Amino acid sequence: MVMPAPGRQLNPVFSVSLCLGGEIDIAHALALSFRLPNVMTLPTQPNVKLTNASDYRENYANSVQMRVNIWDFFLVFGTLQQQSETQVDIRNFQGIYLSPQQAKALLGLLQQNVAGYETAFGEIKLDPRMAPHGPVH
Repeated sequence: MVMPAPGRQLNPVFSVSLCLGGEIDIAHALALSFRLPNVMTLPTQPNVKLTNASDYRENYANSVQMRVNIWDFFLVFGTLQQQSETQVDIRNFQGIYLSPQQAKALLGLLQQNVAGYETAFGEIKLDPRMAPHGPVH
């Protein structure tokens, strides 16, 4: 789901829940959400009840760093502030581990939601300076 900048309201174009336990696979979530025609019959899934834990928080992140190893993907969310042309400060506030399967499911959800956003609002342009560069470790 697209997250607005702090203080801005934005109605989501598309929203599909990604269950970290893997209870609903992406194909089934898409079929349930959009009632896609010509989707092969999928097994009946249980009703999913989403509950926010007492320590649940929402934050804005304009920085995401990723570390990957054979077992998991580790996403670190933070806020980036450019102090000057040569100085950037990043304040990390949350790290999340995902299994490779959940990372791939998240990739699919992000691709679908970005495509829906661009269909509704126009192409998202990226700063060419933000392209990946250098070695990947």
